[in-house]
Amino acid sequence: MENQRLLGLFAHPDDEILGLGGTLAEYAQHGTRVELVVTTRGEAGEIADPALATPENLASVREQEMLCSARTLGVSHVTFLGYRDSGMDGTEDNKNPLAYINSDSAEVTARLVEIIRRFRPHVILTFEPYGGYGHPDHIAIHHHTLTAVPAAADPSYRPDLGAAWSVPRVFYPIVRVATLLTMKERMAARGLDVSFFESLGQRVGKGWPDDQIHAVRDVGGTVWKKLAAFRCHATQFGPESIFRQLPEAEMAEVLRYEYFAQAMPEPVPQKTFSDLFADLPL
Repeated sequence: MENQRLLGLFAHPDDEILGLGGTLAEYAQHGTRVELVVTTRGEAGEIADPALATPENLASVREQEMLCSARTLGVSHVTFLGYRDSGMDGTEDNKNPLAYINSDSAEVTARLVEIIRRFRPHVILTFEPYGGYGHPDHIAIHHHTLTAVPAAADPSYRPDLGAAWSVPRVFYPIVRVATLLTMKERMAARGLDVSFFESLGQRVGKGWPDDQIHAVRDVGGTVWKKLAAFRCHATQFGPESIFRQLPEAEMAEVLRYEYFAQAMPEPVPQKTFSDLFADLPL
């Protein structure tokens, strides 16, 4: 796997865990070079414990949390693009002129193209069109990724940014509704508060169709690294977090499988696989 390169393009610190953390860790563990791009430092996020951060220093604290997670998962490099977290849809943070959703799309595309051409990834991971649960920054990086990938392959586009590189595959990590329902059922069986899932269900809806999932990966060997990466993001996953309610062994069972939908190129009907790099000439 030494010749394999995987690049994740996401919006905030902690986006790298839920649907893909075990996969990142497993590939890195076996020699794949893994890098991440994070467009913001998550300064509009919540603060689980006031002792950990203030609104004024949350960006720098979350940057360090991201780097902790990267080390835990085996990610070799994290690039922060430095845009401001846009906050949840409909909040005042959306109006900040520095917010990622208000950035110049051509500028973001060019910055991503430079990274793609430098790193020359064989696989890119990013959010699906709805961004998991409708977060505007998640949706923005989805669109910027799908613009940057073909631009990076076009030698006539900004040759000053490096030699053209055609990314063989782009996948969307998918968090299945079934996984969330399993977590809810196990929490309810223990008499725990599951009200959070009601609001989440309204945002997620029916979720990604199962017949449009093209890769299923058993990450039982690295799911513990995934759970440890959650703990790195202490400001976001405090004691009240739904990801901290079940015993770790039970959470490891719930989060053992990770799912991916192939975005580019057009997937072959009925073809499924477990290795995201399967059949790629490296």
